[in-house]
Amino acid sequence: MKKTTLDRMLQSQGFGTRKYCRQLIDDGELSIHGQVVTDYKQEVELLDLQFRLFEEEWTYREHVYIALNKPAGIECSRKPSSHPGVMTLLPEQFDWRDVQAIGRLDHDTTGLLLLSDDGAFNHAMSSPKRHVPKLYLATTAEPVTQKLMESLLKGVVLHDEQQSLAAVTCIARGEYQLEIVVEQGKYHQVKRMLAAAGNHCSALQRIAIGSLTLESLKLNEGEWCFLQPDQLKLL
Repeated sequence: MKKTTLDRMLQSQGFGTRKYCRQLIDDGELSIHGQVVTDYKQEVELLDLQFRLFEEEWTYREHVYIALNKPAGIECSRKPSSHPGVMTLLPEQFDWRDVQAIGRLDHDTTGLLLLSDDGAFNHAMSSPKRHVPKLYLATTAEPVTQKLMESLLKGVVLHDEQQSLAAVTCIARGEYQLEIVVEQGKYHQVKRMLAAAGNHCSALQRIAIGSLTLESLKLNEGEWCFLQPDQLKLL
């Protein structure tokens, strides 16, 4: 079984520098199996490790896989420019772990956002070669017409793109709403596709990635959760 010292374990979980983690252990802040441990050089088995720090229970995770119901007015960048950054919605240790948003949403777009510190996972989920479908609910400025949906399904050419981009599916959900599935993940893709097809997007929500739906996660806006192995398989 994989083992490491207590200070390295805490550092890997995003609780600060090695020096700071050693101080936490020296101060008796860390408990394992109900016993306070004060020797930071002590080795611990990482498999299924449960520990208590800052009066909270934690589970050791080699990587974190997070789903967030992103509200409007939040930037996905780690260095936001005009709005609060997405990391303000998450515990501080995720920032230390270098958690990154996967497939960023615009500041005014809401819905399902994935984040992780697993670089291979992030690359796989964002790679166009994987063809991971993303389902959006778009509210339009003009009524949804059959012609609009046919254009989106046939494909539209966006500015600075050489090839047309087509929706995988497109279903009207009301006079001013449609569900649209895309796979490419281009910059502002759904908004630009609607504009190219002769309409305008007034609101946009991502409601599913792969077979993982926002509804199944039962997250209110601004809430997050760890994704479990069975949920990761849905992606």
